[in-house]
Amino acid sequence: MTDDDLLPRDDTGFDRVLAFSVPARSVRGRMVRLGPVLETVLSAHDYPRVVKHVLAEALVLTALMGSLLKEEHAQLTFQAQAEGGAVDLLVCDYRNGEVRGYLRHDSAKVGALEENCSLETIFGKGYLAITFDLPTTKERYQGVVPLEGDSLAHACENYFAQSEQVPTLIRIAVRSNGPRCSAGGMLLQHLPDGEEGRARLHAQEQHPDWEHAAIIAGTVQDGELVDPVLSLEQLVWRLFHEESEVRVEPLLPLQRGCRCTVEHYLSVLSGFPEDQLADMRDDDGTIPVDCAFCSKILRVPA
Repeated sequence: MTDDDLLPRDDTGFDRVLAFSVPARSVRGRMVRLGPVLETVLSAHDYPRVVKHVLAEALVLTALMGSLLKEEHAQLTFQAQAEGGAVDLLVCDYRNGEVRGYLRHDSAKVGALEENCSLETIFGKGYLAITFDLPTTKERYQGVVPLEGDSLAHACENYFAQSEQVPTLIRIAVRSNGPRCSAGGMLLQHLPDGEEGRARLHAQEQHPDWEHAAIIAGTVQDGELVDPVLSLEQLVWRLFHEESEVRVEPLLPLQRGCRCTVEHYLSVLSGFPEDQLADMRDDDGTIPVDCAFCSKILRVPA
């Protein structure tokens, strides 16, 4: 019997985000565990095992970072583009607890990949772009870093160090069990003066509070991140139970959030001139739109 068999699929620690903080150490964090939502996203395409794990890791990272957004309807987009490798495009986004993702790959090159290969082997040379869209102020922030390191998690740590100057530790685990796939992750950050304003000016990798918290968090095991019987609250307590105070807050439950509706595409197509729309229409008067995220073709009467 596997851990997945111990609890019903709708009564596990899957598809959850937990916010936590350790005030005495001036750190905040997120815990994420994906199960059925991850399987739904991955089922849209017949992904080989290696790239399936890459997309699963990216979806966990997207949920971890996206859940840091406080503004309603704000969106985080996680995009990797590269050339020379087996994968040339990966796109995920998060908005209001909804995640979606897509990966484009070369089947022949993927067939030559081995398990646990490096980012450079998978992607070749490329970059990772993290974009924050804030609808209230209509502002957009983007940070771009090279696709370097052993994993996407390492690339994201580099993003936070270079673009936001925030010491960050990220741990991701992906587990496949036949057709089933689950994944979990933890993000920990040092914010010694709080989360607002000039808080990040004094964040230091060598700060003793950060060093202590990072060492403790770094002991988390892959099995703990994906174990549905171990709640996210229990995992945070297991790591930081010696601290004087640990605060936790469950956030929005996660769900697959593809926005491929006729209404959505009508709004997108409304910005095109009539001559371009005429070129797109089929003989029946509709425009076929292929959604890469969910592998559906919608016929839009535009």
